Amino acid sequence: MSYTIAAQVRTEIGKGSSRRLRHAKKVPAVIYGPGKEAISIVFDHKDIINIQENQDFYTSELTIALEGKDVKVRVQDMQRHAFKPMIEHVDFKFA
Repeated sequence: MSYTIAAQVRTEIGKGSSRRLRHAKKVPAVIYGPGKEAISIVFDHKDIINIQENQDFYTSELTIALEGKDVKVRVQDMQRHAFKPMIEHVDFKFA
């Protein structure tokens, strides 16, 4: 199954800006990989909360629609809230 997530490039980086994003129901994330520069992104929490329940979300390639370009990635790491059903941060790796 193919998953597509719409995202925007994040300009503010740091703990405070990430907390503001989470409070606004957004998820900060990063895309990285060998030989490429890391890209900090942000997307809506509702876009990922339901699709991450499927097992193939973690094993297949995802498409991130980023400023008119499609970027193929795989989930590397995901940080969840300790007791709330919230995703706090996602690390993607270039596919």
